[in-house]
Amino acid sequence: MNEPLILQERSDWQIAEGQALVRVHAAALNHRDVWIQKGQYAGLKYPIIPGSDGAGVVMEIGGTESATARSWIGKEVIINPALNWGDQASHQDQKEFRILGLPDDGTFAEYVRVPVGSLVEKPAHLSFEEAAALPLAGVTAYRALFTRARLKMGGGSAGEKILITGIGGGVALFALQYAVAAGARVYVTSGSDEKIDKAIALGALGGVNYKNANWVESLRTLAGSFDVTVDGAAGEGMGDLLDLASPGGRLVFYGATRGNPSGLVARRIFWKQLDVLGSTMGSPEDFRSMITFVREHAIRPIVDKIFPFEEGEAALRWMDDARQFGKIVIKVR
Repeated sequence: MNEPLILQERSDWQIAEGQALVRVHAAALNHRDVWIQKGQYAGLKYPIIPGSDGAGVVMEIGGTESATARSWIGKEVIINPALNWGDQASHQDQKEFRILGLPDDGTFAEYVRVPVGSLVEKPAHLSFEEAAALPLAGVTAYRALFTRARLKMGGGSAGEKILITGIGGGVALFALQYAVAAGARVYVTSGSDEKIDKAIALGALGGVNYKNANWVESLRTLAGSFDVTVDGAAGEGMGDLLDLASPGGRLVFYGATRGNPSGLVARRIFWKQLDVLGSTMGSPEDFRSMITFVREHAIRPIVDKIFPFEEGEAALRWMDDARQFGKIVIKVR
């Protein structure tokens, strides 16, 4: 706990029936990795190889004569980090679900063992670094927008109006890219005017700085109210998001980095008939649909900075300092 990453040689890469051995070309960071390092995550165990996001080449398939399984050997793949989702598309198995990188060793390594079912072929238009940036944040944004909020496709005045908070982080940026590709009218918030300008360059129609005292009214003047809100902060700002929602609006919360709100006015929810939705990661079908969407719309993940493999600790500190706009990637080979 609170120890820096270290490079260590290992040779125990035996794989079991139904597992694939993937030679990792690139891995990407999530805040989860920083929280695990600091001991601020559930189910901790050490030592652990962190990393939920990765892309590489399949080297070996364990103990199977299945031609379908063995056909993966030599393919360039993206790894779905959501393990043991379960049988229900509506939610993950509350006991068996886990995320690659804890308790299973993750992608900050030259090789990683994953279930064959976690492999999805890498879209040809993505580099390994771009592909590695996609999995956890990409599927979280996809499920939040399309599975949970049921975002309607359509451009121009028919496009739904969406608010994405905390632009600059991985999930928020993917939500922006997906929503723009779907024809939505997107607005953002951030604590940085520079990040808002970058979001506008990516297709957002505008944004406000939530550090300003009157940000809610500024946003209302700018955009009115919102059909869909995507938020990963929660905290005291949840009440403001309810106020900004249109009647019949949908609000999706995929995290709570600002903690729990001290109080919410229930009338805001029932009087406007709002849907307040929770979302975590995504099902295998969400992941496959997300990859198809990325391929069809030629979406390229926003990569903030690429670190060499031996500078993994520097990459974690870069994330910890909240410097990034987009994903932080480790180039393994």
